Amino acid sequence: MSDILIPQAIIQQKRDGQTVSEADIARFVEGITDGRVTDAQIAAFGMAVFFNGMSPQEGAALTLSMRDSGDVIDWTSLGFDAEAPIVDKHSTGGVGDKVSLMLAPIVAACGGLVPMISGRGLGHTGGTLDKFEAIPGYDPYPSIERFAEIVRDVGCSIIGQTGELAPADKRFYAVRDVTATVESIPLITASILSKKLSAGLNSLIMDVKFGSGAFMADYDKAKELAENIVRVAGAAGTPTRALLTDMNQVLGRTAGNAVEVIESVEFLTNPSAADSRLVDVTLALAAHMLHISGVSGSVDEALQASQRSLDDGSAAVVFEKMVAAQGGPNDILSSLSKHVTVAEQTFAVSSDRAGFVSEQDTRAIGMAVVAMGGGRTDPSAKIDHAVGLTDIVQIGDRIEVGDPLAVVQAHDLATAERAAEEVKSAVKLSDTEVSLTPVVAEIIEG
Repeated sequence: MSDILIPQAIIQQKRDGQTVSEADIARFVEGITDGRVTDAQIAAFGMAVFFNGMSPQEGAALTLSMRDSGDVIDWTSLGFDAEAPIVDKHSTGGVGDKVSLMLAPIVAACGGLVPMISGRGLGHTGGTLDKFEAIPGYDPYPSIERFAEIVRDVGCSIIGQTGELAPADKRFYAVRDVTATVESIPLITASILSKKLSAGLNSLIMDVKFGSGAFMADYDKAKELAENIVRVAGAAGTPTRALLTDMNQVLGRTAGNAVEVIESVEFLTNPSAADSRLVDVTLALAAHMLHISGVSGSVDEALQASQRSLDDGSAAVVFEKMVAAQGGPNDILSSLSKHVTVAEQTFAVSSDRAGFVSEQDTRAIGMAVVAMGGGRTDPSAKIDHAVGLTDIVQIGDRIEVGDPLAVVQAHDLATAERAAEEVKSAVKLSDTEVSLTPVVAEIIEG
């Protein structure tokens, strides 16, 4: 190929199953960014990739080109050592997934540096950024210099993605969204990694979810995505490991924004009372983050250190310091109810029969929160942080007639009753005990 961008020639190569060179991919992405490549050409390239896939080398070239289409944080220029344990986690999303709120402080308390760039919720899944915005004063968009200062002083900072990070991905995704190519594993991989690697990470852990509340419900497809992300990230020079985790039920006992912040703080301050699945997945991710970043010599050693940070309260202290550093209250641990408020109307979702919880339509539960105003289907929509669900039953729980399957927090009775019906329909009971499966199903190593 010549040094001149000819989009149709690159599209033809991929359409015919050929390998596109790194230089041509870089030129194509540059054309996406500056507008020389049209939406029709983006759509054609996306469809060609959808049907013919990409090699890890092509995937790495696409990822790095999209990463480099905008700002890339250089931590050495901000005063950090080149070998600093700068590590992050990305989740493919789910219902009740408040893991980041505890995970970043745990890893930071153990010596890792966690500059976490998070997103908002869309559809049935909740967003980490939305949860933090339930905390009054919390600023999710500090300057890069302030972001680095908080990471240096506290050990972690959780912020939102700015328009300057991976702008090519933003345009590419918008076209994919309306041309039936969102489900392409190579394109999902490049989209995720281009944004994550723009944070200048030295290592990354992926939490790839499967099940009824996951983006990819099918286990085999979720595993294929996890394996591809690990391969492509490795080819792009960032050591990455993926955990396949179960999203066949709500993670933890809450779903919403303020209610998940409350559960997260209670997790940090009283870990022995926390939901066991939430503990398992959080500590597993923390252990792998500490190991892959070089803070700990083994996963077992890292797991023990993570548990100690909870038991001795150091992770909770880091959380409070991070919240205060980003403009939130400096006493969130001791005055949680004063700062984080929930809707006052409560409505228990009573069970009509006795039995063991055997199944959840987790997506339906997430959509019940969305219908209350606690989520969005339009990225620009505002949400109600105060509504949500608490005391959500877990698979394996024994339920008697009249016991609550969940408690709705809403502003009015009519809204609460509608959400209650959705939850009741989403939870299935059986007459016999059900076998429980581990929340971490598999680990994909680089």
